[in-house]
This record gives sequence, structure tokens and C-alpha cells, in this order.
Amino acid sequence: MNTQLTEKWLQHTHLEKVYGYLPGLADVLPAIFGVDRLRYEEIHSTFAAQARRAAEELLAEPSFGELVDALPFGAGRTVLAVGDSNTDDLQSWAEILRNLLELRRPADGITVVNGGLSAHTTAMVLRRWPATLTATRPDHVICALGGNDVTRVGSGAKKTLVGARESIANLQVMREIAGADVGWTWLTPTPVDEQRVDAFPPFRFGQSSWRNADIGALVDGMRELPEPVVDLTAAFGVPPEPDLMAPDGVHLSIAGQARIAATVVRQLAGQPG
Repeated sequence: MNTQLTEKWLQHTHLEKVYGYLPGLADVLPAIFGVDRLRYEEIHSTFAAQARRAAEELLAEPSFGELVDALPFGAGRTVLAVGDSNTDDLQSWAEILRNLLELRRPADGITVVNGGLSAHTTAMVLRRWPATLTATRPDHVICALGGNDVTRVGSGAKKTLVGARESIANLQVMREIAGADVGWTWLTPTPVDEQRVDAFPPFRFGQSSWRNADIGALVDGMRELPEPVVDLTAAFGVPPEPDLMAPDGVHLSIAGQARIAATVVRQLAGQPG
């Protein structure tokens, strides 16, 4: 089996989040991905170490640690990160945020739940949303959905999977269901490297494409939402800085994930508790 492909699957695909109700699933996960238990755990540990290292590098700047101190998350609180594969990623911004809090504020016991679900649109997450809230009981939600909504499928596709207006409506319903007592922050989708997207064989095979114009239209709508919006198109640039992106042009490198974590911390640290 292709080792790089297996690592890519394990990095972004976490069946236990979607099918965790199936008895015995945890026992067979390594076999599903064609590896033994030891190799499965090694791959997970490698990505976890990279997220930890990214957090340590951010905290090497003393002033950044002060920003982590100022994050509006009290002791014992739960932060739920919601998103698609760029959140579900084992070395995602959510994992880096968890490590930042563990390293800088260990006594506070703040829990970061990675609720990212690869390949999910806002509509798909909305369907699962009440159950997710019941299971996690978050005090603050950081919502980074929309990247799959803007996917176009088919040669010469004339529409995105979910239109920008419908995406915004889905996000608003999620916010309403969560309730006013839950803190909330929006993250916009990141821009894509269109040339890499168009050249990536799996995307060509599946006739899947992304365009920064579609992302921009969704971001414009998100800027009108009443809660704080972290604009990742501004943080990455359009087109994005090449080293922030993975080879497929949609997913992020560890540098891109660290850029999101740093941007989130800097913006949230300026918010009132």
C-alpha cells in the first residue's frame, strides 16, 4: 500500500467521528486503513508531535504567550472547533490551539474538542448539530465551515454544491440552535491555489474544483454576521502564499495551520471575556 496515501487518509479521515456508534469500530480502524495497530498509532503520534511543535514555536515569542493568556476562555471551559478537513486534520489549527492552551495555561484545564468533519458541507453539519452540542456542551464555538460548500463538481459546473446565501442561512441556524449563552467566533474558508487544484489528479478524476471568487462571495456574506469573524482570506492572501498550502492546493501545510492558529489567537485575545 502507498505509505503517503495511507498517512494522508489518516491525517484527514476519522471514521469514529461519523460512525462511532457502530460497536467495535475502534478495534478495526487500523485494518480499515491497511495498517497494524502500532503503525496506526505511530502515524497519529507523528501528526500530534507536529501540532505540538507548531505551538511551541509560536510560544517562543514571549508576546504571543501573553495573547494566549488573554484568550476569552475561562478555567474548566470547553471550546468546540467545527469545520471540514482543514479542522479535522490531525495537525490542524484546533490541535495547535489545544497545545497552546496546555503549554501556556495548564492549570486552567481548558478542553478543546476537534469537531471537524472532512468532506462535510454546512448542510451536513447542521443535520448533526443538536447531537454534537449535546455530546460536547461547549462554552465557546469556533466555526470554520464553508470550504466544501463552494466546491464545484462536473466539467464546466455552473453552480457550487451549496450557494452562498444558503450557506449563510445554515450557519445562522447553527448559531441559533447553540443559544445565546454559548460564545461564538466565525472563521472564513481559506483561499485556494487554483493552479494546484486544477493539476491535482484526484480532483481531476472526481471533476472537483474550487475558485477563489466563490470563496470570496461566501466570505462577503460571513462578514455581515453579528459575531466576530476571523477573515482567513486576509491572513493567507488571494492567491494564498504557496508555503501555506499542501500540494493539492485546498488543504493546508503545517505552516498554514499555524497561520490560522496564530490569527485566531491574535483576534480573540482582543475580545472582551
